[in-house]
Amino acid sequence: MSTISGERLAQIAHRFAELEARLASGTLEGDAFVTASRDYAELEPVARIASDVVSMRGELASLQQLDDPDPDMRALAEEEIARIKEELPEAERQLALAMLPRDAADQRPAMLEIRAGTGGDEAALFAADLYRMYERYAAEQGWKVEMISANASDIGGFKEVVANVTGTGVFAKLKFESGVHRVQRVPVTESGGRIHTSAATVAVLPEPSEVDVQIEDKDLKIDIFRASGAGGQHVNTTDSAVRITHLPSGLVVICQDERSQHKNKAKAMQVLRARLYEKMRDEAHGAEAEARKAMVGSGDRSERIRTYNFPQGRVTDHRINLTLHRLPEILEGPGLGELIDALIAEDEAKRLAAMDA
Repeated sequence: MSTISGERLAQIAHRFAELEARLASGTLEGDAFVTASRDYAELEPVARIASDVVSMRGELASLQQLDDPDPDMRALAEEEIARIKEELPEAERQLALAMLPRDAADQRPAMLEIRAGTGGDEAALFAADLYRMYERYAAEQGWKVEMISANASDIGGFKEVVANVTGTGVFAKLKFESGVHRVQRVPVTESGGRIHTSAATVAVLPEPSEVDVQIEDKDLKIDIFRASGAGGQHVNTTDSAVRITHLPSGLVVICQDERSQHKNKAKAMQVLRARLYEKMRDEAHGAEAEARKAMVGSGDRSERIRTYNFPQGRVTDHRINLTLHRLPEILEGPGLGELIDALIAEDEAKRLAAMDA
């Protein structure tokens, strides 16, 4: 990892002091105050680590120039030099990590979409297992999960389920979950005890604000119809289901879980906005697509990212070749954190290496 120059460290300190002074002046109002506050919050952790690095480098230089005739003082200085030389590389690494470009969507809430793939009823049951896994992990993080829509299977699984996940840093932690999740196990519907392979697709989309995605009424085709499928006693009693087609993109969203047509429309618009925002992000970052694939995966929903093998009790993430023999704990939620942390660490390592290239 290349060393961050003293000039760059001085620039960080100057910019942080400038923002601090502007905020303390009391002259900023409205958008200017909001922008400065956001910039200050983003720069503060970088400036703090940069200040530590500057102090350590300065202390090391002073100790190395020390020419004291007292042998005890020289011995103390040598001890301090050894300590700083041991701690400084880690501080510089933490600074480099803090300076890495951040995805603007990292702190956003996210739309979680899970769809059963190949495998029929077993795939739908697995989709439900994944949904419960993310629910439990979210609860551990202090996040809130709200189901937006669901298409249940006859035996308790999900053909499709969409949920909104809100909290701090949701997208940053869940974004590497997008892709094909594969399960190998003996289905409950299998009498012969044979192991089947099924799959479910996960998509994690950052949720935009209304400012990020402007949707014109003239671009929408809205159809109202009677709900169908599993959904309790109120299904098929009113025309409350909503299908929204975004004409320019061709995206279609259906929501029929609520009894209220207005609630279904609001939820469908929430999903549509998230899908349009992701489409915009993909187009904006088209040039970076190959670079992202070289990291921990592109997030492409067609990419097989993980296998859950029940007979062996293991979970393997194919992008980083990590296998954990803790399948029950991972599906219960807490164990998922180790996988997510490993994916984030690998992404950071690859991006640091790319900076040095």
